[in-house]
Amino acid sequence: QVQFVESGGGLVQPGGSLTLSCGVSGIIFSQYAMGWYRQAPGKQYESVAHITAPGVKTYADSVRGRFTISRDNAKNTLYLQMNNLKPEDTAVYDCNAPYLLEDPDSWGQGTQVTVSS
Repeated sequence: QVQFVESGGGLVQPGGSLTLSCGVSGIIFSQYAMGWYRQAPGKQYESVAHITAPGVKTYADSVRGRFTISRDNAKNTLYLQMNNLKPEDTAVYDCNAPYLLEDPDSWGQGTQVTVSS
């Protein structure tokens, strides 16, 4: 069974930075596209950033230029470097593989990011 374990969230002031990590097991990590997703209170899930197996990256307009997605295939780990954080970035952040998004059992516990002064 695929498992995603997110970490690295926390409370940060506006303009601050955080790096999220996602450990992945149960699949051949290097062969799959991966993504970061977030859900703010009262809002729907939003795709934040995506990276293909070869490493092509795409970003939501709201985070482009501030967030960087990366992967370490040797460590089966996905990262999200977040800079210049804004209060509207406050959300629970999850990682997942696009082909598993419709499987409710595939989602991990997520990691809370709160941007507030």
